Formats: sequence, structure tokens, C-alpha cells
Amino acid sequence: MVEVAKDRRRKLSIMDKLLFASGALQEAAVSAGAFVTVLFYNQILGVSPGLVGTAFLIASVFDAFSDPLIGAFSDRFRSKWGRRHPFMFLSAAPIAASFYFLYQPLDGLSETGYFVWLCVFLILLRFSQTLYLIPHDALGAELTDDYEERTSIFGYNAVATMALTMVTFGVLTLLIFPTTPEYEQGFLNEARYWVLAVTGSVTIIFSVLLCSYGTLKQLPHLHDFEISKKFTFPNYFAQLKALFKNISYLSACLSLLTMYSGLGIIGVVATYAYIYVYELSSEAMTWATVAKFPGAVVALPLLAYLSKSMDKKTILIWSTLITCVLVALPHNLKMLDLFPANDSPFILFALFVPLFLGYLILPVSGIIIDSQLVDVADQHELNTGERSEGVIFSVRSFGIKATQGVGGFLAGFGLEFINFPTDAEPGVLAQETLTGLLFLNGPVYLVLYLLAIWFMTLYQLDKDTHREILQKLEAKRVAEGE
Repeated sequence: MVEVAKDRRRKLSIMDKLLFASGALQEAAVSAGAFVTVLFYNQILGVSPGLVGTAFLIASVFDAFSDPLIGAFSDRFRSKWGRRHPFMFLSAAPIAASFYFLYQPLDGLSETGYFVWLCVFLILLRFSQTLYLIPHDALGAELTDDYEERTSIFGYNAVATMALTMVTFGVLTLLIFPTTPEYEQGFLNEARYWVLAVTGSVTIIFSVLLCSYGTLKQLPHLHDFEISKKFTFPNYFAQLKALFKNISYLSACLSLLTMYSGLGIIGVVATYAYIYVYELSSEAMTWATVAKFPGAVVALPLLAYLSKSMDKKTILIWSTLITCVLVALPHNLKMLDLFPANDSPFILFALFVPLFLGYLILPVSGIIIDSQLVDVADQHELNTGERSEGVIFSVRSFGIKATQGVGGFLAGFGLEFINFPTDAEPGVLAQETLTGLLFLNGPVYLVLYLLAIWFMTLYQLDKDTHREILQKLEAKRVAEGE
């Protein structure tokens, strides 16, 4: 039994962590597409931003029900390939297919027809991602019980997600949607969305299969299947009830969802602001990627340094606060007329240096929340006897999709509220419309992040508390003959 406990506190090799994180390329491809989804359906296909936002809301409501159900099923699933891997393998083709059709709708549909098409394939894309994301994250929670090693595992995954998202965004701006003589702003070139659809679909299949095959060798080290009971709806709802009574779980959930929604809003409206407020070309927008990239490099060593003297909760609050103030700063200054003019040689410097500084710290927040959720899984097992990583991590899956779902919904209705026109041309919009875009990118984003920080203050598990939980768990497992 001592050997079992020791194995559960094992360290993983760098290659094992990279294989676990390789699925982040799938998330990056979908995120790259999400960057232009509202723009595509609104400015190219002519769907009102309110209807686009409604489609994202409908997909998010569906996610809210499907994500915890898939998590519960995977917690109790049995096969020769374990609990998680069959779902991961199954997800590859549906994610790729729904991504392709999302950006290749039938020609000649009405506004209502495009709205229905968007709803259908958003729901299919989100559900297919659920089949991958929740089992994948639950797998990460099972790889080790070590407090610091868990942070490292999810750190690799978070850094890979961020780095690959930046790479795909660079591909998006420079290769898929370049400036042409016909299209000074490449994102408005409808013909190039076929390239996005094909490239994204192939990338998704490669990423999911690489991660799924690459992590099969971890099966002998995972939690015993006997911890899980057969799925029943009464048991499922009992799990949810117990989790929602856990203040630390609620804190992690609400802070993650609020923060991710803020990222989703700015992911949409920042595109509009770069095009219509600052009048940047698609190539100039690549500097946003360049500014963000160093954060992916320094995230893990920065977190390792901070963890020596600070608890997870403290790191999370301060990293989130600094990030949101810096990211919102250029847009707030622009609203106050304290920002360089669009033809100034300093415009790119003024826009992207604060973004660079903010994104040096941003990855730390995501890593910490993922690690907190794993710690909650241990506390939940101690309190209930159930190992429910799938249900617990369903909130992360929902959070990731909330960047496109809830964020897209809020962004769509935000654009509707400021009366943003269809088929808009850069340089001709009314000042009040431009100010509305800045308001969405600055104050609205900032308020959402401050709300997330308040939720973070409610988290109760620190390192000493988790150590006590783990000691009790190990004693309990030995007593039960595990």
C-alpha cells in the first residue's frame, strides 16, 4: 500500500507532460476560428450581432447541461483503454467536421438560415469538444497526487495552449487572411474562410489523436476504477449537490467562468477595435501575437519562483489584477483622448506594450485555477468517497468554451447595443460607435475581471490544508484495502 501511495505522488517526465499538453493544438485551432466567428457571420454573411450573440447563448446553455453529464459518464466508464481515452479518441472526427461546416455554410441562405446554421454547428462543435476536453482534464488530475507536480502538469498544458494559440493566430493573420489589393483588411475576404475551415479541421484531428495515443501508457498509473460507481442520475445529482456546497469549488468555478467570459468578449471586440478604431491591417494585428508570446515562455519559471513564497490564492489574485489593468489600459486611455493618433509612429508601441506586460502574467492565472480544481477533487473524495474529476473539470471545459460562448453572446449584444452596422468600412464610422467599441474593450472587460477577483478571494484550500487532506485520503485508501 505504501508503494501505491508513492506511485500516486510520482513525478512525470517532460515528454509525458508535453504529450498530455499536445491536445492544446486543438484548443488553439478552435480559438483561432472563434477570433473571427462573429466578424464572419456579422460583417460577411450579414447576420445581426444580436442574433449572433443569441446563437452563442443557445450553445452555452446546451453546454451547461451536457458538460457535467459527460464528466459524470467518463468518471464511471470502464474499458480496456480506461475511463477517459475512449471519449478522447471519439471526439476527433466530430470536432473537425463541425469546425469545417461552421465556416463553410451553404450559399444563399437568409439571415435566419445563417442563424440556424450557426446555432447547429456551434452546438455540435461545443459538444464534440466536451467529449475531448473533460476526459482530458480529468486524466490530468489522475496522473499524480503531488501538490506541486499537478501545478507543473497543468502548467505545461496552459503554456502549450497559450503558445499554440499565438502561433495559430499568427498563421491566421499572415497566411490565411493576408492583405490583398482587393482586401486591405484580410479578415473581410470571404473566400479565405475555406482555407480556415480545411486547415483547422486537419490540425484538430492531428492534435487530438497525438494526445490520445501519446497518453495511453499512463493507464497503469491512474486511479483504480473501483473508486467509481455505476452512473445513475440520483448519484449524479448528489455529486453536483455536494460540489456546490464546497465554497472552494464555487470560488474556482465562478472566477474561471467570469474571467474566461471577459477573455471571450475582448477576443471578439478587440478584433473590431483593431480594424475600425485603430485601423490596423491584418499584418499589423500580428503584433498582438508577438506581444503575448513571451508570457508563454516565462509562465512556468515565474510560477515556480512565486510559489516559493506565495500561496496559490495570493498568486492568482495579484496576477489577475495586474493583467486586467494592463490589457484594458490602451482602450481606457483612448476613450479619454490620451492615446496616440492612428497615424502616429508610436501607435503599435502604445497598443501592444501594455498587452505584452499583461500577458507576461496572464498564463499564471489559468495554471493556478486548474491546479485548484485538482485539489478540490481530493477534498471531494475525502468528503464523499467519490472520485469525480470528470464532473469537477466539466467547469473548465465549459469555461474554455465560454470564451467563445458567453463571451460571444455578450460581445454580440454589446455590438447590437452600440448599433454597430453590417458591412462597415474602416475610417467612416461615427465617433459614438467607435467609443462604444472602446467601452467594451476597456471598462466592461475590466469590471468582469474585478468580479472574478472577488470570487477568487473565497477560495479556502491552501498547501497545508491540502497536505492534511492527502494524508487522510491515503490512510482511508489503505484502510479500505485499495
